[in-house]
Amino acid sequence: MIPRATYRFQFNRDFPFARAEELVPYLDRLGISHVYASPITTARAGSSHGYDVIEPTRVNPELGGEDALRSLVAALRARDMGLIIDIVPNHMGVAGGGNAWWNDVLAHGQASEYARFFDIDWSEPLLLPILGAPLEDVLADGQIAIDRSGFQPTLTVYGEHRVPLSPESRGDLPKVGDKAGLAALLERQHYRLGWWRLADDELNWRRFFTISELAGLRVEDPDVFEETHALYFRLWREGLIDGVRIDHVDGLVDPASYCRKLRRRFEEEARDPEAPSGPAYIVVEKILGPGETMPGDWGIDGTSGYDFMEDVAALLHDPRGEADLSALWTDSSGRTADFAAEELRARQDMLSWAFAGQFDRCIDAFAALAASSAQTASFSRSMLRRALERLLWVFPVYRTYGTGSDAPPGDARIRRLARERVEPFLPPGEAHVTDAVLAWLAGEGEGDPALALKAVARFQQLSSPIAAKAVEDTAFYRYGRLLSRTDVGFDPAHFAMSVPDFHRACMARAAQFPHAMLTTATHDHKRGEDTRARLAVLSADPELWQRHVREWDALAGPDHADVHPGDRYTLYQSLFGAWPDGLDPDDREGVYRFAERMKGWQEKALREAKLRSSWTAPDSAYEARCMALVEYALMPAGELARGIAGLVRSTSPATLSNMLVQAALRMAVPGVPDCYQGTELPDYSLVDPDNRRPVDYDLRRDMLDRMPEGREVHPKMRLIAAMLRARREDPALFAGAGYDTVSVEGARADDVIAFERTSGGRRLSFAAALRCGRALIGGDSPVPGPGYWGDTSIMFAGKTIAARECFAHLPVFAARDGETLALD
Repeated sequence: MIPRATYRFQFNRDFPFARAEELVPYLDRLGISHVYASPITTARAGSSHGYDVIEPTRVNPELGGEDALRSLVAALRARDMGLIIDIVPNHMGVAGGGNAWWNDVLAHGQASEYARFFDIDWSEPLLLPILGAPLEDVLADGQIAIDRSGFQPTLTVYGEHRVPLSPESRGDLPKVGDKAGLAALLERQHYRLGWWRLADDELNWRRFFTISELAGLRVEDPDVFEETHALYFRLWREGLIDGVRIDHVDGLVDPASYCRKLRRRFEEEARDPEAPSGPAYIVVEKILGPGETMPGDWGIDGTSGYDFMEDVAALLHDPRGEADLSALWTDSSGRTADFAAEELRARQDMLSWAFAGQFDRCIDAFAALAASSAQTASFSRSMLRRALERLLWVFPVYRTYGTGSDAPPGDARIRRLARERVEPFLPPGEAHVTDAVLAWLAGEGEGDPALALKAVARFQQLSSPIAAKAVEDTAFYRYGRLLSRTDVGFDPAHFAMSVPDFHRACMARAAQFPHAMLTTATHDHKRGEDTRARLAVLSADPELWQRHVREWDALAGPDHADVHPGDRYTLYQSLFGAWPDGLDPDDREGVYRFAERMKGWQEKALREAKLRSSWTAPDSAYEARCMALVEYALMPAGELARGIAGLVRSTSPATLSNMLVQAALRMAVPGVPDCYQGTELPDYSLVDPDNRRPVDYDLRRDMLDRMPEGREVHPKMRLIAAMLRARREDPALFAGAGYDTVSVEGARADDVIAFERTSGGRRLSFAAALRCGRALIGGDSPVPGPGYWGDTSIMFAGKTIAARECFAHLPVFAARDGETLALD
């Protein structure tokens, strides 16, 4: 069952299934066809997101359990709606002692029936990095003890962590206070308690990125696949779910085979005849690199939408502002405006700092592979280290998809691009080693096929987290030219997107993945969709922004000169971008709440950048100085706060224009539009946890109730509801229609995007105004006056319409079979 439009809920114990059930009538009236749920399986107690699954075979009781899930689905089915769920095949939560599978592995080691579920190198005991100091210090402090009160004795660490003991060691326990005996007991376990700082260098099991609380799963093992997916297949068979979103598909050994198998298994299940017909809807969380496309043979419906989010965000930026904003960033921060240089440094840092242990295992795998062939047996371990290291510095995408013996056609382009990028870094006389590695990645190298499979998988499962942690979670926090161009799946080096390039992306999606998800906000975004829309306005008038930055720096004065200028500059952008709708700088309570949000963002931004503070070594003194600047900037009725609020007000017409264009395109282009919780109204959120705050649904329901009367309804909600209503009334026109570009002529032709979609004799005509922010700043309308457009005309099939008529009231225009849709 292909969704018409989805609505993403972040479930947790404070927002369970029952709460969503209450909102089903509201979602139906809004025009949503499917709830799109965060993970529903049992997660660690109190989880705010659900991705730390500890029991994939059971619906999370904190959300209401299976009974509450069935009740929610019944409410959805009563309105011909459905449910898509997020699944997490890559990893499980292993912290807190609640994961029975992990506990069994700790107790029994390789003999555990669950040992093969996790990607563990058993050449030495499993490292358990849960200590706050070296083991000998923790033992000396008496922070490790034996709890004999339960059915079986267990270790307790800091009185908080409970760790099982091996059965063979339980019969000979040391007496209370016998620290030497306790140390000897630890030596007899299948794990090694270690200082948390050892994890980056010595961890001998695969984790999710750099998070030692999440252990990688081996779903490539058929038994592991079946056991971890049994609940999903049963829910599908019983008609309770209609599809899945696959979290972090690039973390798996073989994503293509996994997706094909998942599709096949859904098809094999005899679905309840009362359930909606049609195949399961399957999308993957996948970040595409520049020029990268999704393979068409995975058996999926597309991605979860980061690629569209990047396209539409770049389209909103005015390329004419790039040079000035680049110069301003360099002048303000002292850092380069060349994102490639920033990315390179971040990749080098993260490979050295956070992935040393995983990298060593990757080198080991390639050393064994090299030794298996006479042609490569002379490669030393150091030579392989240098080749692999340099490739990881410059790798152009998250990963390749070859299996050691073959590779899909798309990998050839990646191989060529990687070779070009790595050339300047190759040690003299060692290019042939890098060429051999690239050949292995392409399935063409010499050596034992089984060893090639293992080595290639090691590289692929390392290149992916390196890209995520180095680029999105490090470089994006160091690079502040314009923060609206640094978000999940974005390419900050690409400042703006042309209309022809946007058209090409939409035509490719229509041809290859017409049902891919389209999103502009997620639980992982770094800035809300309208935070980005507001910041994008700065590309239209960089001189205005520069004047305000200089003014705010002067107001901050010498009292805050010890905050790095780059951190001040990104703070100013964040204050401007996230300023809440309608917040009066004299509103003490409102400004205080905003300041608390900004402090949370500031701490995370500083620590993720890893320049002047970090999660592993926080600089509390520097962070305090940055927090003092936040407090000064948001001092109620202060000059700086008034200045920010004034700029927000003067740019609000341009922000609204970007906001409406972005929302309308999401509803009109090929794909399935997703609405992240609460974003039917303006979304000025920041990175998590800010983007997961509770949503005021009473406000949204009341506003939707008022819509027929036309009273006090935000233009964004009105437009979204109107477009969703059109999708409900004519689903084939949106779901199965193609995408045809429409010519625009006249003085402002480059500032309009127009297209048509046709199906079964029906036609949707669409146009949107772009990059007119400079003309809107300081005004009171989201569209320029009629004189702005001059002779600009849009050449729809059978009818040419002047731009001034299309954009008389709104920056978007839509018509169905020649009849204009009422969007305002």
